[in-house]
Amino acid sequence: MATSPAKPAPRAPGHRAAWGFLAPALLLISLSVLIPAAMALVISFTETGLDVSEPLRFVGLANVRRLLTDPMFFRVTGTTFLYLIGVVPPVVLGALALAVLVNRQIPGIHWFRAAFYTPVLVSIVVAAIAFRWLYAENGLINGWLGAMLGDAFSPIGFLTSPLLALPSVMLVTLWKGLGYYMVIFLAGLQGISADLYEAAALDGSEGWRKHVDITLPLLRPYITLVAVISAIAATKVFEEVFLMTQGGPADSTRTIVYYVYEQAFSELEIAYACTVGLALFLIVLVLSLIRFAFAGDQGLT
Repeated sequence: MATSPAKPAPRAPGHRAAWGFLAPALLLISLSVLIPAAMALVISFTETGLDVSEPLRFVGLANVRRLLTDPMFFRVTGTTFLYLIGVVPPVVLGALALAVLVNRQIPGIHWFRAAFYTPVLVSIVVAAIAFRWLYAENGLINGWLGAMLGDAFSPIGFLTSPLLALPSVMLVTLWKGLGYYMVIFLAGLQGISADLYEAAALDGSEGWRKHVDITLPLLRPYITLVAVISAIAATKVFEEVFLMTQGGPADSTRTIVYYVYEQAFSELEIAYACTVGLALFLIVLVLSLIRFAFAGDQGLT
């Protein structure tokens, strides 16, 4: 008796189906990111102003040479890196400490987690305006200090002092970001088996020592991730500066992104603004490569 031929196995979805699903997202990314980025790259080698309908006049590397001899660019770059240095270590350490604090099985711990995460849900515009009122010379902070110190106290210009303005703006970024990065660390902590801590306790590792022996080594990929992500975010800071200080006083809070905004919309130097933006892209690219180099081999990409 002849056997019937075996039925062919169902064909797996081909490349056409995959590209069909990807097409809407790729189209959106192309229209909103890739094409504008390519246009900005081209414009950075031209001399153009606000009216981009005019024919482009290519000037080669003239804008790059201007960038390399622009003292304000190097000043805002230094301010940006100072912002990065002042924000990233407190964010990493603070978020890790909060994650360890709320990684406990006690009644009501979910409320504490929600309370620490609440600032993330607040709009950066609302947060910046609120802190600007708090920092005002007749604001709440100076009012509290005046009530405690008496008549000898003189109001502190948190946003009008070149020494205090940048740390004051940094504090807003810290307040907004701690809860977000806490959740990342909390996810890593909950993936660590409790048996490891019990075994470490048998070897005499207790208290903060167990976090040094167990927690920090196992959270290394998460620490790298948070450090690089927060560094990129600090490098691109804009809203806090724009809403609170406008780059002042005495340019002490002027960052690269705010400098791009000024060149494009205040000075109408569109081509030069694109060149500064290209420099910022290279800085962010370097930080991203560092992130892949240190975390990619550990599976947290």
